[in-house]
Amino acid sequence: MNLDHHNNAFLTMIGLTLSRWEPGMAEFDLVVDHRHTNRQGILQGGVLATMLDAACGYAGLHDGTGVAEGVGEGQAVTLSLMVNYLARVEGGRLRAVGTVTGGGRRIYFANGVVHAGDGSVVATAQGSFKRMPPR
Repeated sequence: MNLDHHNNAFLTMIGLTLSRWEPGMAEFDLVVDHRHTNRQGILQGGVLATMLDAACGYAGLHDGTGVAEGVGEGQAVTLSLMVNYLARVEGGRLRAVGTVTGGGRRIYFANGVVHAGDGSVVATAQGSFKRMPPR
């Protein structure tokens, strides 16, 4: 999927790719390169937070028809996001998976996990999000 179509220039700029999107779930992939690392040459924590925020946020915006509620009809804003950093990342491919865990029509809750290419978990998150009406 091309994120340009989903009107998120920031995610496109950092190289995040929406790889799977279904009702209640979203997956994003990232190949880590030099622009994602800090002075020590490891992945900047903000990149992991962005991946988790995107995966959890998008997970609550799919309407079940193949068209996302957040595309052209509104979007979600993050009300809270708690990130747990579990392992350092020096490169490779990462996948963030967000899953809706509950909520209602406007407010929803989601959990996220980032896996390294070997399947190990490098970060997790829990958040709350608010669906916004169209502008």
